Amino acid sequence: WCYLGKRRLDAALRAVQGPSVLRWLPYQLNPAMPDSGMGFEEYLESRFGSRAAVQPGLDKLTAQGLDDGIRFRFDLIKRVPNTLAAHRLLSHAGTESAGVANVAEELFRGFFEEGLDIGRDDVLIDVGTRHGLTRSNIAHCLQDDALRLHLQEQEAEMRRGGVSGVPDFVINDRVFVIGAQPAPVLVDAFDRAMFGERSDQPVSDILH
Repeated sequence: WCYLGKRRLDAALRAVQGPSVLRWLPYQLNPAMPDSGMGFEEYLESRFGSRAAVQPGLDKLTAQGLDDGIRFRFDLIKRVPNTLAAHRLLSHAGTESAGVANVAEELFRGFFEEGLDIGRDDVLIDVGTRHGLTRSNIAHCLQDDALRLHLQEQEAEMRRGGVSGVPDFVINDRVFVIGAQPAPVLVDAFDRAMFGERSDQPVSDILH
């Protein structure tokens, strides 16, 4: 759903045509995933009981993805990665002005449309270098313990703030949008965040 949420956010931002600043924050749905990941079928069985139990959800996501230009290919996915390394790359891309959104787009496309294992260092290095990052700096960030701890603390802060799933969007510290909402819903949230009254709370309205 994060891939779909990003595409819909992109569409909403194009619709308003105004300046925007995006801040990407890390969140792992499965932080206890082994570093080497897990076989896709094994993962589905361990989390949902069987592939049959989750297949209707996969079919729904596949159908919705087509409307936003995404061709989900769950048949190509062999492994579900631990995504911490991918979050390290995204964090590094943000500090190097490499275009975090573009790196994220390629990671999403690689995993969901091409079946790439985005938990592998060599895959992440290839992605990063295509966006102007150096191999040595990427390799360093993937082994940087300080960065790992920083990302884990950011995620813990998100959980303490009430985030329990992704994608979520906090807009101007006023409006909290949960889930991969359609672009018109996001545009409406932008309007609320820009022109609504500021709340005493960090986040006021919650849109489901």
